[in-house]
Amino acid sequence: MGSRAIGHRAGHRRRAAGALVTVACVAGLSCATATPAIADENVPLNSGECKFGTDNIKETPWSLQRLLIDQMWAKTKGQGVKVAVIDTGVDRDNGQIRPALGSRGVTVAGGGKADQDVVGHGTKVAGIIAAQKIAGSGFFGIAPGAKVIPFKTTNSEKGSKASDLATAIRKAVAADVDVINISQGTGARKSDLTDLQTAVDVAERHGILIVASAGNDGADGREKDMYPAAYSRDHSNVLAVAASDRNNERAPFSQSGTYVNIAAPGVNMVSTVPDGGNCVDQGTSFASPYAAGAAALLIAQHKHDKPGGKWSPQEVIWHLEKTAARVKAKRDDFTGWGVVDPVAALNDTERPTASPTPDKNKNSVAGLNIRPVAITLGESEEERSARIAVYIVGGGILAVGVVVGSAVAMRDWRRKNGIGTNGEASHG
Repeated sequence: MGSRAIGHRAGHRRRAAGALVTVACVAGLSCATATPAIADENVPLNSGECKFGTDNIKETPWSLQRLLIDQMWAKTKGQGVKVAVIDTGVDRDNGQIRPALGSRGVTVAGGGKADQDVVGHGTKVAGIIAAQKIAGSGFFGIAPGAKVIPFKTTNSEKGSKASDLATAIRKAVAADVDVINISQGTGARKSDLTDLQTAVDVAERHGILIVASAGNDGADGREKDMYPAAYSRDHSNVLAVAASDRNNERAPFSQSGTYVNIAAPGVNMVSTVPDGGNCVDQGTSFASPYAAGAAALLIAQHKHDKPGGKWSPQEVIWHLEKTAARVKAKRDDFTGWGVVDPVAALNDTERPTASPTPDKNKNSVAGLNIRPVAITLGESEEERSARIAVYIVGGGILAVGVVVGSAVAMRDWRRKNGIGTNGEASHG
């Protein structure tokens, strides 16, 4: 899929007589008029291959190590929030994700049950949102109290048709979900995607947040619109998510554009796979559910706020942008307003009223500009005084050393030559 992992790692299809096969990346949304987004071949990051029904990864991934989990879950783990995952299905046979499945889901296209996943992509996406903590795995989802509902739109390594994606959005709206995660994208012309835009309009009218990945075609540095993420420009309910690395910078593959709202970790991402176990993958496909999990926590925390009621999708987007971790003072086309910070978002309970504004000058404190000290060329008066003082002290120490040394030398000479203290020879 356009925003799918940068190629799915080598893996074996489950339920295929146990034979191992390579699972390639789902290459993007496709339809009669939509050009599929491009995905690069992925470099294996977990023991050279990703096998379904594999071992758990014991270490906590970097994307979770940076979070203060106790603070993040102090008030909620996402209980009462339903997240639709429009993807390749979500596998019920992974013990970390099974408890999070709110229903068996809906198959829109591709065949098979929605709670079965022969590709693995949807199971990884769902795990980042709501996987449970279990012994032997350092991985867990951002919002393990939320419920995930799978909407299967493809059952192969090829991407979904835009028309099927639109149908899935409508069905998710009918299921009364709170968040829809779409880790797919197409670079087709907006005018060729009227059915998809109409479905996004429906979700907007029903107050449902759509979190969409920005795409993986950004290695050449050129900007390109990827839908549905690019609907963030003119829809109040669409959050477009780019991928960031450990330094909160844009991942090299992440698509840039004026539609990007925020970024989220998308490099070396651990998650759940079919038949159990964890694997590592990367792409904006996995940045999107990280942000969707943060949104689920935020929605759960403010779902019953009074006055004003629950927060709208627009307010959730503004708040995630406002509390994002920034390496720059203002928005850019690479990471938007910064990297999503779930802990900061939950600790700040003020209801947003507008989109963020650029941070104040970092040299400004309490409105007062801090100016650097004027540069002095050469030696300052203080430095000169300090130098002279060092010379005086050093000279004094040297003089004392000379006097003491001379006295000792004289004493030793006199003893050696038998001269007494009164100038007469001593007799022994």
